[in-house]
Amino acid sequence: ILCNTCILFQECSKKQKNDDTQSTSVDALSSNDGFEEKNEFHTLADAKILLSDCLACDNCMTSEEGARVFQQNQKELFRILNLNKKCDTSKHKVLAVSICPQSLPYFAAKFNLSVNDAAKRLCGFLKSLGVHYVFDTTIAADFSILESQREFVQRYQRRNQEEHALPMFASACPGWIRYAERVLTNLVTSRICTAKSPQQIMGSLVKGYFARQQNLSPDKIFHVIVAPCYDKKLEALREDFYTALYNSQEVDCVLTSGEIVQIMEQKNVSMKDVTEVAVDSLFDEIKEGDVVRHDGKRSDGYLEHIFKHAAKELFGMDVKEITYKALKNKDFQEVTLEKDGETVLRFAAAYGFRNIQNMVLKLKKGKFLYHFVEVLACPGGCLNGKGQAQTEDGKPDKALLNQMEEVYAAIPVRLPETNMHVQKMYQDWLEGMDSKKVQETLHTKYSAVNQTASNLDIKW
Repeated sequence: ILCNTCILFQECSKKQKNDDTQSTSVDALSSNDGFEEKNEFHTLADAKILLSDCLACDNCMTSEEGARVFQQNQKELFRILNLNKKCDTSKHKVLAVSICPQSLPYFAAKFNLSVNDAAKRLCGFLKSLGVHYVFDTTIAADFSILESQREFVQRYQRRNQEEHALPMFASACPGWIRYAERVLTNLVTSRICTAKSPQQIMGSLVKGYFARQQNLSPDKIFHVIVAPCYDKKLEALREDFYTALYNSQEVDCVLTSGEIVQIMEQKNVSMKDVTEVAVDSLFDEIKEGDVVRHDGKRSDGYLEHIFKHAAKELFGMDVKEITYKALKNKDFQEVTLEKDGETVLRFAAAYGFRNIQNMVLKLKKGKFLYHFVEVLACPGGCLNGKGQAQTEDGKPDKALLNQMEEVYAAIPVRLPETNMHVQKMYQDWLEGMDSKKVQETLHTKYSAVNQTASNLDIKW
């Protein structure tokens, strides 16, 4: 992706420093924890983010953010693992890893496993390294979708009183959020759903709910997310996902699916040789059952869930199946609801930044007629995240992606409303669905930080 100061295909200027400079920044950050020896994972390169991977060009990533992003790599995981082996228990951490649903099809397709076997073997591998808990982030997506559904209905009902109530834009994709806040104006950011992404809700669940259940201070947990894209690393650094009281981020480190495979290769381990271990749940000694997903072909399915919920709540209509209509390309599709010959709901899915730019230009011109848009930075959706299913030359592995889509489509769908654990947590932990704690724990706020009008003229 191009900003006004970058050159096509050029590596991000933050990464044009020599190896000594990179090593210095990483070592300086690590030394604060008293970790001085070279760990067992020193042969892998520091995390690199190219323009083709991420929105973090020189204009929107500060030097501090750059250093912290470079720290989010396999070395950081092994730094914690090695600290846990030392005698000084005051520096030990409970190591928890949460896996995104769109990462599991990558492991299943790559190693020719069922998605349930892939989840259990990935759990077994991580625990063989010294990880204490391995979670599935689907429950966090449950919360995010439920809160997004409620917010859309509320925005729709006050659309005539508030200029920026609609359209509502999905907030789950950190690449899109980064672009909206750094490049666009409040015309757009005021319309972004305030529900946190599944990644950050999972951070709240692990550092909040789970920590309390285990009688742990949040800073005693080191929380790693396994995700399909690099933009998640930047999302984890947001100031609104930091608890000053405990000096603790909700997510301490993000590793891509590909970086986990690199660890396996470093250790000469194949997924097929790993012992299966059931994935943990956040609830006492209960283990997770079979993998489930939400509606949606290549993402968490915000469009489908919100569309069906809104049809029921606003118009009393039960929508069983949704029909997508592709417009300019397969990554811009629309869904409509008709009642009494009138179109009462018009939703869209906009994937990839060419479609996003067109969407924003139409919004500025007052020609954007949609009520909700599921916005994702990656063409093809989350399965096509740049942190997985890439060939050696950095291009999408189309054959593997096709397999991943088949694997993902075959996973059973579970509606968020049917998750009894979620309903119980609303009452027992969040003090009711309309409580102040729900707003503090499950929501955030997005605002533009760069109002330069010329930035809207970026060519994609």
